[in-house]
Amino acid sequence: MTGSDEGQASGQQRHPVHFIGAGPGDPELITVKGRRLLDEADLIIFTGSLVPKEILAGCRGEIVDSASLNLEEIFALIEAAWRRGAKVARLHTGDPAIYGAIGEQIALCRAHGIPFAVIPGVSSALAVAARLGVELTAPERSQTVIFTRRGGRTPVPDRERLSSLAAHHASMMIFLSVAMIDDVVAELLAGGYEPDTPVAVIEKVSWPEEQQARGTLATIAAQVKAAAIDKTALIAVGDVLAEEPMSAKSRLYDAGFSHEFRQAISESAR
Repeated sequence: MTGSDEGQASGQQRHPVHFIGAGPGDPELITVKGRRLLDEADLIIFTGSLVPKEILAGCRGEIVDSASLNLEEIFALIEAAWRRGAKVARLHTGDPAIYGAIGEQIALCRAHGIPFAVIPGVSSALAVAARLGVELTAPERSQTVIFTRRGGRTPVPDRERLSSLAAHHASMMIFLSVAMIDDVVAELLAGGYEPDTPVAVIEKVSWPEEQQARGTLATIAAQVKAAAIDKTALIAVGDVLAEEPMSAKSRLYDAGFSHEFRQAISESAR
């Protein structure tokens, strides 16, 4: 008899396990759906070292901090709660699809016949772009954004080394690497970024204690050390961070550009 058969035989309703993106930190940057599911949950397992407790204010369910738990211990809580018919919410920082470690949890759910759903969240990379007031895909500066990290205790494939990715000169959002800022800078320079390439580092973006350092590849390592930023920070790199106005503009709103919903206006008519 499968798990769903058991549930039907006992007459007990079982709900999907929800993996929810908490957003970057600001309690108002969680989605409306994520907020509702937290409010309805009987059990909330959250990443206590990364998700502010303010996000859990008003929740009626049991709250478990997973910071000291391993994968098997976390899944045992999920499975036991699901089997007794509880609504389970697994709350991850940012968006759970980006360095969220949900893959192995989802694999266990599938292996045990437990239904699940993933509720996306606001990634810290997008919160950083918002805080800096930049468009990561600015016309004629960059039309590509790379989300990556430098290899450390968790290795990265050789083909994904920062020095290889830097050759594209794309906008780059580098996670989980600020403690290795000297190595990050060295690899980016070796890959082809110029020393005057703009860089911003933001620690705990959208948290009350947020702080940032802005400079270039030539200066950023010293600035990060002076600010004592050594974890929970994202490194943004690329020409899109330049503070001078862009010369190229999007075609989307260009009066001289036709598309399905608008006809172009000629130069003489403007």
